Amino acid sequence: MKIQGNIKKMITQLQSPVSYSLPVGAELLPISDQLGNTIRLEHTGKINCIACGRLTKKSFSQGYCFPCMRSLAECDMCIVRPEQCHFDKGTCRDEQWGLSHCMQDHIVYLANSSGLKVGITRHTQVPTRWIDQGASQALPIYRVSSRYISGLVETVIKQHMSDRTDWRKMLKAEAEPIDLEEKRQIIVNECSEDLDQIMQNHAKENIAALSDQPVTNIKYPVNTYPDKVKALNFDKTPTLEGCLVGIKGQYLILDTGVLNIRKFTGYDLAVNY
Repeated sequence: MKIQGNIKKMITQLQSPVSYSLPVGAELLPISDQLGNTIRLEHTGKINCIACGRLTKKSFSQGYCFPCMRSLAECDMCIVRPEQCHFDKGTCRDEQWGLSHCMQDHIVYLANSSGLKVGITRHTQVPTRWIDQGASQALPIYRVSSRYISGLVETVIKQHMSDRTDWRKMLKAEAEPIDLEEKRQIIVNECSEDLDQIMQNHAKENIAALSDQPVTNIKYPVNTYPDKVKALNFDKTPTLEGCLVGIKGQYLILDTGVLNIRKFTGYDLAVNY
């Protein structure tokens, strides 16, 4: 079969293993069902901005045209560095967007993807964010009242651990299990002074320690992990083909290489399966 349209990041459901669907135009392809089958993906040469829909020669910030990247709140630098939020200064690019996305409860969490890391996400994005990062384990440790405060807390904790995922390592094997509950206690102890200062500055009711949350274990639909990770790129090779041997994070793992679907959001593809 063949379907064509602009792709978006894969939609996930927390099952065992995770269930994946790939939006292609108006269609929703249950891509998990194609595990073990050969698929062919052809870039038609068109890229549409996921915000305004205009044609663009190059995609910015995972799917936007240059004007939208420069003007939209969701593309501002504070999305990458939430501790630099400037909403309270009245300079947010879009106040309503900020209210609905940033002035909402956020979760600070520990995860095990390519190893131990700290991360943040809007409370409504649990467990989606964990799956998108390819985490095999995740544990919420704080609930805070805004993205800005979550950034302050994360900045303290990442002095003791990484806040990044080594995507190549994540795609080569399942992560070795980590006792996240023990790590949570270590972090609480090591960061107590700095975290207490944040609480004093921003009122205790804005930061709640989550000491009774369970660890979420996540299994991915992967038949075979690659010995060597080769990144596939539509900008270099418009037609990609291979046997789908796994899906993890937002990556398709083919026997010919790995494809970061999120990176190519807005690309117009013909998908043969």
